[in-house]
Amino acid sequence: MWVCACLGVLAGHGPGCDASNKSDAPAAVAEPKGAGAAARRVEVRAAPGGDDVAALVRAESERARADGRDLVVYVGAPWCEPCTRFHEAAAAGQLDEAFPTLRLLEFDHDKDEARLTAAGYTSRMIPLFALPGADGRASGKQIDGSVKGEAAVGEIRPRLAALLAQR
Repeated sequence: MWVCACLGVLAGHGPGCDASNKSDAPAAVAEPKGAGAAARRVEVRAAPGGDDVAALVRAESERARADGRDLVVYVGAPWCEPCTRFHEAAAAGQLDEAFPTLRLLEFDHDKDEARLTAAGYTSRMIPLFALPGADGRASGKQIDGSVKGEAAVGEIRPRLAALLAQR
């Protein structure tokens, strides 16, 4: 079971993370603005459909390397407050200075859980940030969960930096 980590427990969904509040509305995507902006902005790319996550991640890893980017598999949900706060911060450019070469390959945990599990991308909490292995499967290097509220992005940022230092 995936749980929005703003609870700090694993039993289910809590206030603000209730699965009944799920929405199929697409999340905002961080898009580069202006000439050369792609080189200094966090990129968030929605993962396309298909069953083979490892093959998709392997191809995205190769593309990220060619682009001088650091690929991280990101799993969130529109009903998870820390997930939406992080996503909004990325879209607003608030993470660009800290992570100028970051590319997030974004998956929706509700839609993609089975195919992510098949590739080893599992956690008990979301958001999940995972470094892929050379084969596209999860490397085991990951962080998950965060606090609720305005502090979520500030709590995720140093942990994400530490994760990226492990690549």
